[in-house]
Amino acid sequence: MEVPSILGFDLYSPQNYFDFLVRLTINLVAIFILGRKIYFKYRPNRDYFFTLLTFNIIVFFVCYLLNKVVLSLGFAFGIFAIFSILRYRTLTIPIKEMTYIFIAISVAIINALSANIIGLIEILAINAALVLIVYLLEPGRINNELFKIIRYEKIELIKPENHTALLEDLSNRTGLQIHKVDIGRIDFLRDTALIRAYYFPSNGEISNDFE
Repeated sequence: MEVPSILGFDLYSPQNYFDFLVRLTINLVAIFILGRKIYFKYRPNRDYFFTLLTFNIIVFFVCYLLNKVVLSLGFAFGIFAIFSILRYRTLTIPIKEMTYIFIAISVAIINALSANIIGLIEILAINAALVLIVYLLEPGRINNELFKIIRYEKIELIKPENHTALLEDLSNRTGLQIHKVDIGRIDFLRDTALIRAYYFPSNGEISNDFE
């Protein structure tokens, strides 16, 4: 009698369920530590935190299910190709946030597509190594740099030659020691620009801009 199956899952095979649940658990633990305990602790932006978790979980499910219909690892790299053409119509995503998103996708692919290639011990070791490396390399662990999103009206100060005056004006008006800025969208009709202003927190401040 043929065993019923859906997308390669034998419905009466406990081994399939056990393998799926173990890999899902490893993946969730890894992305929780990366997202909540590392990223959100040092760069607490709720929007990107949500993106990290949802990207990871969705990619894991897609890769794991489609891997059951005999797709090669080339499919996994297609995920990155799709991701590379996404366009966010907001302030440019900082390189560190892009790196975290890339890591979240990589963790999902490793955990979902490593069946019959490496064992669970190797998967645990890889996840642990990734988490440890990210933790050790996280710049915020040392200086805890934060930022504010500011709609700035003195548009003449965004010129490169006025950089020092821009930092001084922002520091005076916000009361923060602004040491670096990224210029985002410029609106010449309203003479405003979106600026990401970076500073080091004081008095135990741990939260970033809500935007």
